[in-house]
Amino acid sequence: MAKKTAPKSILTNASLTFLERYLNNPSPTGFESAGQKIWLDYVKPYVDDHIVDPYGTVVGVINPDAKYKVVIEAHADEISWFVHYITKEGFIYVRRNGGSDHIIAPSKRVNIHTDKGIVKAVFGWPAIHVRNGKTEITPSLDNIFLDCGCNSKEEVEALGVHVGCVITYEDEFMVMNQRNFVGRALDNRMGGFMIAEVARLLKEQKVKLPFGLYVTNSVQEEVGLRGAEMIVERIKPDIAIVTDVTHDTQTPLMNKIQSGDIACGKGPVLSYAPAVHNNVLKHIVRTAEAEKIPFQRAAQSRATGTDTDAFAYGSAGVPSALISLPLRYMHTTVETVHREDVENVIKLILASVKGLKSGADMRYFK
Repeated sequence: MAKKTAPKSILTNASLTFLERYLNNPSPTGFESAGQKIWLDYVKPYVDDHIVDPYGTVVGVINPDAKYKVVIEAHADEISWFVHYITKEGFIYVRRNGGSDHIIAPSKRVNIHTDKGIVKAVFGWPAIHVRNGKTEITPSLDNIFLDCGCNSKEEVEALGVHVGCVITYEDEFMVMNQRNFVGRALDNRMGGFMIAEVARLLKEQKVKLPFGLYVTNSVQEEVGLRGAEMIVERIKPDIAIVTDVTHDTQTPLMNKIQSGDIACGKGPVLSYAPAVHNNVLKHIVRTAEAEKIPFQRAAQSRATGTDTDAFAYGSAGVPSALISLPLRYMHTTVETVHREDVENVIKLILASVKGLKSGADMRYFK
């Protein structure tokens, strides 16, 4: 029997170098600029023009003069912490910037971002030897704290640390078992990577789109879809295809009755929700079937919880759909995705965009 040859990867060495650099760069909510510059530098050769809005959302534009506008979108920001209170002994208490998980904080190494540069610190925690097993405490915002090796508030402040400084975990990108991408902030800089790859492939394949394509990397999703709310009013698109992550439900402690049956390695996830426009979704489903791209389905409730909602309900209503990347361990420093899923999301967005027609009317009836 002839041995099957694995399909050629659409990801290049340059793509993966960009991915690692982009993921390792801190881009906390409200402080995304450095990461956005990295993203824009990568995308520039593949687009005709770009937009940078006042809060830092970046858009690469193909065919900027076209009247009909299509958006492909992801968000650029990562969860983080703020310095909230410095004790006289030099310990630092924190507040969330986005949905940061207090349970994983103890013993983690962090970077405190100051005007003087990075200050190294750790989330301290009392040793198991001195904790009372009968009344075991659990991490909460009231008891997790940072230690940056100082003995007083004055010493901390002399390093440049003050209330409001943003804090990120220092964990970096790795590849696990040759097929899993692992790191912090895959939610949702993987999305930014995937839409950038769509722009690259359109350029390399010399695709001539009959409409304007707005490759959009939005800020401040983690605090309420704020960047998307702003940029939809600026672009005023006719259609939007959004990509974000969603929960893999195959690991211990996950509940499929609550969260559905979604698995890393089985393809992109297409969501059904009030904000998801049925005609745009049907176009994507037909595209996946025609291109033989595996996909999974998910049912959402009142909202998708992604920038899809901001596009759908912004600018007088934009027909929108969501293509999600299955991910394990969301909002931790070991977020994990399957490489094949990453490639298939890219392929599905690319094929869906290529299959759209200028002037497509997505209304259910006229």
